[in-house]
Amino acid sequence: MSQAVAIVDYDSGNLHSAEKAFQRMAEPLGQSVTVTADPDVVRRADRVVLPGVGAFGDCAAGLRAVPGMIEALESRVRKDGRPFLGICVGAQLLASRGDERGLHDGLGWISGLVTAIKPSDPSLKIPHMGWNRLEMRGAHAVLDGLPIDAHAYFVHSYHILPEDGGHVLAQADYGGPLTAIVGRDNLLGCQFHPEKSQRLGLALIDQFLRWRP
Repeated sequence: MSQAVAIVDYDSGNLHSAEKAFQRMAEPLGQSVTVTADPDVVRRADRVVLPGVGAFGDCAAGLRAVPGMIEALESRVRKDGRPFLGICVGAQLLASRGDERGLHDGLGWISGLVTAIKPSDPSLKIPHMGWNRLEMRGAHAVLDGLPIDAHAYFVHSYHILPEDGGHVLAQADYGGPLTAIVGRDNLLGCQFHPEKSQRLGLALIDQFLRWRP
């Protein structure tokens, strides 16, 4: 039976590039990809992807504004243990809360705070935008075998700081360490955009689609 991948649509930005990248990697595996705002589709999905573009509080509010979506995510991801990938603000929403434009609650699946990047070099511009090398910090099935010189494409001003440092699987350097990938159990979050990260991003998507946590 074909496996279903649900990309959650909650008016968080243009999902076209994410949809196309996931479809490209899913087709050879016999998997289907659906962009959806329907909680019932999420409840039936074999894998769940949560993108996000914009401010943490706006994305958190937008997600909660979709009737039944939080409950569907809690049921399918946390209760049923289906593989989950958060992208950009979607990864940040894994945290307990974020302090962008006030303090806002996240999903609370990874204890920690989403806070502003503070480079030690004042000449470094915020937002952090463009290509940056990843430094892997923890072993993970989705990350195994990725290019050693992996560079990913970032566009962000905030990042997640988990309470448990073991949940940081990769970092990038931008006047100091910034969180690039977080994960625990069946959860994975990428601060960068894998759908825009070319060879690295497609490899990561492929391995996420094969992942059986």
